[in-house]
Amino acid sequence: MLSGIFGKKSDHPMADIKSAQALLNDLPKNDAHKMLMELSEWVESVSDNTDFKLDHQFAVLLLLDETAQPYARKLARDYFAPQELNKFQENRLWLVLGNLFRHTAKAYCAIFSRYCSGDKGAAAVKAHEPLLAVRAVHSMAGQLKYICAHYGPIDKTIWENLAKIYRHAEQQQYLDTPLGLYSGMSGSTTLKREIGRLLGWYGCGVDTLNPLCMHLSERIVAQHSSDIQIGAQQDADSLLSFDLDRPAPPMRVRVGATVHPSTRFIGMAAMQPKLEALLKTLEKNVVPESLNLGGTYDAELVREAVQFLLDYLIEPPLRRSVRRGIKVNLNVASGFAKVIERTDVGLNFSEERPALWEIEDISISGFLTVLPAQGTDGLRIGSLLGVQPDGVPHWGVAVVRRLMRDDANRLHVGVEMLANQITGVALAQSGGGSEGFEDGQPALWLQAKQGAPSGEASLLMKADTFSAHRSLQTQLGGKNYLLIPDGLQEKGLDYDLAKFRVVAQDEGSQEH
Repeated sequence: MLSGIFGKKSDHPMADIKSAQALLNDLPKNDAHKMLMELSEWVESVSDNTDFKLDHQFAVLLLLDETAQPYARKLARDYFAPQELNKFQENRLWLVLGNLFRHTAKAYCAIFSRYCSGDKGAAAVKAHEPLLAVRAVHSMAGQLKYICAHYGPIDKTIWENLAKIYRHAEQQQYLDTPLGLYSGMSGSTTLKREIGRLLGWYGCGVDTLNPLCMHLSERIVAQHSSDIQIGAQQDADSLLSFDLDRPAPPMRVRVGATVHPSTRFIGMAAMQPKLEALLKTLEKNVVPESLNLGGTYDAELVREAVQFLLDYLIEPPLRRSVRRGIKVNLNVASGFAKVIERTDVGLNFSEERPALWEIEDISISGFLTVLPAQGTDGLRIGSLLGVQPDGVPHWGVAVVRRLMRDDANRLHVGVEMLANQITGVALAQSGGGSEGFEDGQPALWLQAKQGAPSGEASLLMKADTFSAHRSLQTQLGGKNYLLIPDGLQEKGLDYDLAKFRVVAQDEGSQEH
């Protein structure tokens, strides 16, 4: 397609195929980061050059995009690595990958708009309109993914361009046209699959996930995108909706809601049994070779992403309690170690002053706050927080469940309360088998919520110290207790949240 379609001579360095290819040959192929930076600049340059004939512009963009893909995949593996990156590395990778997809998406959508307007060269692009549309949606999906990875405000043009492309493809009947996405990639896709993948993944509430789980859930949805249905008719399997006339993020389908003729419904029910089968395999500590995750990941990490998707498909989350506009000032300590310092376990009092948050949206189960851009780098999905309202003598504990940045770069933080009151305790192993566990280890005993079963307790422990095969001992309120493990409730960034059966012991009945 690239030969013989270029327009009149131009001073632009990519005015013809020979100069374009020569430029690409001179790029730093041994440095993926520099390669993508330069390719992003060329994509932006070609996108902004409206003097190019449309077929010329499209052909050069295809060439640049194809060249970028292997390098983008390499850096994506580095960015979504199982091991945590330092802040400099993380920002460096995020900037270059985010810029590439943003510029590429903008370029494809600009060409699509020119094509729909019948600009000069449109006739030569006609035979390739499914590829143009699929590449545009694929690039927008990448753009959306990297925005989400920093919990940034979503560019509304993503939804506007997606609606425009879907409507055009529906009218011209190429939604289901199979084609290869990129050279060297096995299998084929369709525009409907790519759109379903984008809407289905984002619609599952990915702002509640950490970036790695976002990536894994996106790859899993992509793997099963052929099972996502999109249509104009609502049925029992309809999970999400997207309005072509009123483009906005996909919304969960609600019974009795007004339905417009321009609404398209997304169903993911056919994906459920495949995810359930995948979950069983992962529970055997096996990651199927056929599962393309863009990297190598432990079965447990993948299992968490699959479970998240399954939970949403089976029973989408609902707000459990009403939020109220009550202004509260909170002292906040972030991280397991910092929360421990706010208790008297081991007499380890901290001299560091806690942060002060102003809360205006609160419920029984949690709260929402908006924080300035400065000083929030350490907050992540799953961050453990110690919280103490003004005038209250004791501390409670909570976990960050949702993050989103607004246009002013302020961070909106959604927090779930685990307990309104905690007590620091020291844990000791009961009987033998103390390997990996030191007696006197500090932990947080969570005051039981109203209606909780007696004889049970939840404890926050240092990460990776809970064992389902090891009972513990502790002392609380002058009494000795045996703690029999009853399951790990949550594995956080720096903590284990575990449930125990509690047995009060006589002074002389402790094991040594």
